[in-house]
Amino acid sequence: MPDGRAGRGSEVLTVAQMYEADRLAMDAGIPGIELMEAAGRAVAERALEIAPADATVLILCGPGNNGGDGFVAARHLEAAGRQVRLALLGSLEGLSGDAAAASKTWEGAVEALDPGGLAGVGLVVDALFGAGLNRALDGEPAALVEAVAEAGIPVLAVDVPSGIAGDRGEPLGGVAFRAVATVTFFRKKPAHLLVPSRAFCGTVSQVDIGIPESVLERIETTCYENGPPLWLDGFPWRRADAHKYHAGHALICGGATMTGAAQLASRAALRVGAGLVTVTCTADSLPVYALANPSVITLPLAAPEDFAAALEDPRRNALLLGPGNGATAETRARALLALGSRRTVVLDADGLTIFENGSAELFTAIAVAEGETVLTPHDGEFRRLFPDLEGSRLERARAAAQRCGATLVLKGPDSVVAAPDGRASINPAAPPWLATAGTGDVLAGMVTGLLAQGMPAFEAASAAVWLHTAAAFRFGPGMISEDLPDALPDVLGELYEVA
Repeated sequence: MPDGRAGRGSEVLTVAQMYEADRLAMDAGIPGIELMEAAGRAVAERALEIAPADATVLILCGPGNNGGDGFVAARHLEAAGRQVRLALLGSLEGLSGDAAAASKTWEGAVEALDPGGLAGVGLVVDALFGAGLNRALDGEPAALVEAVAEAGIPVLAVDVPSGIAGDRGEPLGGVAFRAVATVTFFRKKPAHLLVPSRAFCGTVSQVDIGIPESVLERIETTCYENGPPLWLDGFPWRRADAHKYHAGHALICGGATMTGAAQLASRAALRVGAGLVTVTCTADSLPVYALANPSVITLPLAAPEDFAAALEDPRRNALLLGPGNGATAETRARALLALGSRRTVVLDADGLTIFENGSAELFTAIAVAEGETVLTPHDGEFRRLFPDLEGSRLERARAAAQRCGATLVLKGPDSVVAAPDGRASINPAAPPWLATAGTGDVLAGMVTGLLAQGMPAFEAASAAVWLHTAAAFRFGPGMISEDLPDALPDVLGELYEVA
């Protein structure tokens, strides 16, 4: 487990961990009403940015602390000269603790929730329920969600949009506010990053409300928003006196007919910094590989045993199998041979599919492997290996990594990287144009290239996922997979400037 500084600021807390952070802050002498005051003020400041100056802001308050934040926000908005209405689910007498105290600072009218009372409203502030909601919305709250959506009124959510499960990242019962912006406190929750809830949250602002950073030392945070703070300190930049073998030698198993996959992976491995890349291939396909990437070494395999011979060179320290290889017995045999070779190994595409009916054999081979292993499945490949796992993408990826003993990249618009020790990273965004043929091969090559340079598996996989997305954003719409490796230098150059 890395030291506690890695990823500082990017920790993602479960609902229970956030409750614990609040409790620890109050145990340290910070009154809960002060935290609520800071939270409500932050919500008001965001509302002032969103709502037109002449618009009425309708604040919907629930019976818990989220409602208390809403009362504080209402007071600050009115003090700023805005037209404010406040509606409460339940009664003032039903409030308790800090929420009751906050309600007493509001001198305006308190209305009942009314789906028909939206005339003239320019912004709805959703302070009904927080991330801890564990049941579907019904009654007046559900009717309000539908009415606000039908009226097209923008919503600012407090913590998470009401109706969203904070840990699971999905609307409960399919009903939830779809916010243009969300204000959350101290640290994000999984719902802010996972799909589909990410789209319901809109633009997320993570604000400091006075909870000391030191509380994280008492909370076992193992989930992170993927980004440079998590892995940049250990990124394998070249030393001034480096030569090519200092940057590792990646060996990529190329297919005989689907040659594009290994070509994409090998170019990506080079672009991300691997010192050398060798592609193994049949003699017939060698000219295709040799002409495609002059920087890539080609190694023909005349017989099945030649792959074992290719592993005899200890400088070939990271292996990639699967892209374009075919779901054949030969691919299976090579994957098992690679796992027994003391190298770091990446299995992707056909390298995963071949174990659909033999995952136990794969997991056993990983368990005894001396090098680290990374699996990079998309949802379909994941289901073939782990058909029984259920839950959110974060929960499934973590359970799978612990079961198989490998670092696992569950690819998608919210790619999750999970390590066997429980660590996980969630990628915060991905452009839709990444959903095109070959981009997974590029990602597998990037992971392999970073592993070849000595980066640990969890950090290498997380960095590759983030860089992959950043390169896609950099290129923009119209991107095809071939464009990704060549967009990497600009992204890497910007990282190098701040490293």
